[in-house]
Amino acid sequence: MHQRNILQAGNTSNAKKALIMLHGRGGSAQDILSLAEHLNVADYLLLAPQATNHTWYPHSFMAEVASNQPYLDSALALVAETVKEAEAQGIRAENIYFLGFSQGACLTLEYVARNAQRYGGAVAFTGGLIGDEIYKENYQGDFAGTPIFIGTSDPDFHVPVSRVQESTKLLEEMGAEVTEKIYAGMPHTIVSDEIEVANRVVFRY
Repeated sequence: MHQRNILQAGNTSNAKKALIMLHGRGGSAQDILSLAEHLNVADYLLLAPQATNHTWYPHSFMAEVASNQPYLDSALALVAETVKEAEAQGIRAENIYFLGFSQGACLTLEYVARNAQRYGGAVAFTGGLIGDEIYKENYQGDFAGTPIFIGTSDPDFHVPVSRVQESTKLLEEMGAEVTEKIYAGMPHTIVSDEIEVANRVVFRY
């Protein structure tokens, strides 16, 4: 189970916006925070929870949901606590942004889809909604035009393009403005074009 360990960086005194950053399997909160220097988030409060043992859930994001429990629910609860941390500093939901890579990208999309409302935006660098299939009954709310960017590779060893496309469809049905970009043969990493698109469509104000 995940212990509460949320790193803070960026504007920690009087921020009007917050970015919640979720690292990938084997990564760290400190790693994902370093990405912020490439994003248009200079005045944001940055919040990065740390997964216990550096993994959010033990198996593939496309395994049966039960096989990733109770770690998945614990991870979602830690993201919710991170949101509360932003709100406690006076930042409203429409000014809260989310970003994740790989396993953290899957967790990002899963959290926002389960708690859809107007957010500042979300970025998923190689990820999709979690489960052996997409269980629509898990998702509720209305994104009300929240911008979401999903970038992925074709192929990607961990994340099938088909799941990315299914995720985009569901998010759009829930009122998100999704920009999906599929890169041929991209390594399992974050490339400069994804950064550019994220800045243009999500961190644009």
